[in-house]
Amino acid sequence: MIPLTLIFLILLPPLFIFSSSSASQVSISVSPQSLSKSGDPVTIRWSGVDSPSELDWLGIYSPPSSSSDNFIGYLFLSTSPDWKSGSGSITIPIVNLRSSYQFRIFRWTESEVNPKRQDHDHNPLPGTKHLLAESGVLGFAAGRGPEQVHLAFTDREDEMRVMFVTHDGKESFVRYGLSGDRLDQSAGTRVGRYEREDMCDAPANQSVGWRDPGYIHDGVMTNLKKGKRYYYKVGSDSGGWSITYSFVSRNKDSDETTAFLFGDMGTATPYSTFLRTQDESISTMKWISRDIEALGDKPSFISHIGDISYARGYSWLWDNFFAQIEPVASKVPYHVCIGNHEYDWPLQPWKPDWSYSVYGKDGGGECGVPYSLRFNMPGNSSEPTGTRVPATRNLYYSFDMGAVHFVYISTETNFLPGSSQYNFIKRDLESINRKKTPFVVVQGHRPMYTTSHENRDAPFRDRLLEHLEPLFVKNKVTLALWGHVHRYERFCPLNNFTCGSMGLNGEQWEAFPVHVVIGMAGQDWQPIWQPREDHPNDPIFPQPMRSLYRGGEFGYTRLVATKEKLTFSYVGNHDGEVHDMVEILASGQVLNGNTGGDGGDDGAAVGSKMVQSTFSWYVKGASVLVLGAFVGYVIGYISHAQRSEAASGKNWTPVKNEEI
Repeated sequence: MIPLTLIFLILLPPLFIFSSSSASQVSISVSPQSLSKSGDPVTIRWSGVDSPSELDWLGIYSPPSSSSDNFIGYLFLSTSPDWKSGSGSITIPIVNLRSSYQFRIFRWTESEVNPKRQDHDHNPLPGTKHLLAESGVLGFAAGRGPEQVHLAFTDREDEMRVMFVTHDGKESFVRYGLSGDRLDQSAGTRVGRYEREDMCDAPANQSVGWRDPGYIHDGVMTNLKKGKRYYYKVGSDSGGWSITYSFVSRNKDSDETTAFLFGDMGTATPYSTFLRTQDESISTMKWISRDIEALGDKPSFISHIGDISYARGYSWLWDNFFAQIEPVASKVPYHVCIGNHEYDWPLQPWKPDWSYSVYGKDGGGECGVPYSLRFNMPGNSSEPTGTRVPATRNLYYSFDMGAVHFVYISTETNFLPGSSQYNFIKRDLESINRKKTPFVVVQGHRPMYTTSHENRDAPFRDRLLEHLEPLFVKNKVTLALWGHVHRYERFCPLNNFTCGSMGLNGEQWEAFPVHVVIGMAGQDWQPIWQPREDHPNDPIFPQPMRSLYRGGEFGYTRLVATKEKLTFSYVGNHDGEVHDMVEILASGQVLNGNTGGDGGDDGAAVGSKMVQSTFSWYVKGASVLVLGAFVGYVIGYISHAQRSEAASGKNWTPVKNEEI
């Protein structure tokens, strides 16, 4: 059934333009002509296409002055069920890029396919030689208020940072209070932006990748009462105000901690573009939204440990990412650390000889600039870029949340002894008050331990093991969380590749860190596991004893802690259930979690036990309302994901079967 809002939009007067470049006139219309907010749907209709071909395609352009090769994305007309008649329509959500859009129809023939001009998935990019029709301009209504709203902690427990984007950078404010009807406190915002000249390499500094990022506003809500729900909105009287959002402030007197953690999520687009995008990110956000709603008035936060948007120089993917996470990131703080796809470029300032296979050009020429300005994490860590742009920020920092001390590190900048980062990590771990926060969780992007078949990072891992693992072991780090490898893998308590005893049978034990790779939140590309050394080309992947659980399913992790116990769970995206779990006491003793294997029955058993917990029953109770609201927000993205799945014949299979 078509939603009433969509019917209303379709009935608005369409915008037509006709082509004179084809034998028969091809018409294309866009309805509505103006959108009220980012993510609203637009319907593109066409007719009069002679002898339609499966290669005929629709290009999406912003701004309208873009050359034909510099599209935002594209869809083949065959996406429409009636395309063979020469007529059809496509409805997609459109993200506000602070400029108007235009749509163009092209004919592309098999003889013109250029096998050397490919997208990230090795598909030939469509040709633009034969323009059949182009639409008029699609814009966004004025006075709609700021967008891309997201929260973060500051260095003070009675504050909350909020960031957002406007098109003009004019003075904007944050109004907040304890009631949605009485926002009686106000804070100003600082404004920043970056330019095309700040980018370091292609495609970020070329017309194909660059788009105006808008103006980034940064405000702080102060003097917050502990553990209270606050309501807020952002904007101005002249530029318009956002809707009213809410969050729960930190409570330093509480021992409870709840966090949702993952890496390598990315964003989903309703069209194809130059890079592969991440449809599974929709499900990750959907289930986390369910969990947050289940918490009620308890505070929580999100931790995204590197490879954030996967924009890699195509700047509109950052806008798409922030539009996608806003329903969640406007409710709870969204914390990040830097990954290779935010930063790495050929001339990055720290690139020792041993790292020639480690640090390449994965950042697409962004050199950390969008990451540094679009987020503002606690602390004041930074490293110079060696270019005209300001130093790279948000590299390493820490904060307390309930019973847990969280530490974020950068695997892309200098972490060796003598560096500012090494000194920070050492000083921070040695100064933790374990009576206040008995658990310590360290997070970084590239893993110290993994059994994936990923050899390029071997020199890097050697340095982590040599220089940082001794600090982790000495200071009794509870959990070390990593991304980069797009799978889930949990290890035994480790020191120098050796499992420590868990002391479950009365034997002596020592509190070693439990390492977990959690890079399974959205990015599709998955490496194989390490094969046998004497049979490297055979698809047999022995699981070492130190690797207790490996999974290929997309998902995220959930951390719940009191001063007595920390529970860490792996939630799968295909069912929203727990597939692996480990419990750790404040002493550092690991109670359970020795499930073993590549998912499957053992993981299901753990999940069935976990759902008996109070938290999980809250989750079940909240699911219907939250999932309905979230699906409504991202219906355009979900429709695209379903079409892609149907086209590929992809179906979910049990985790164990994925490894066969």
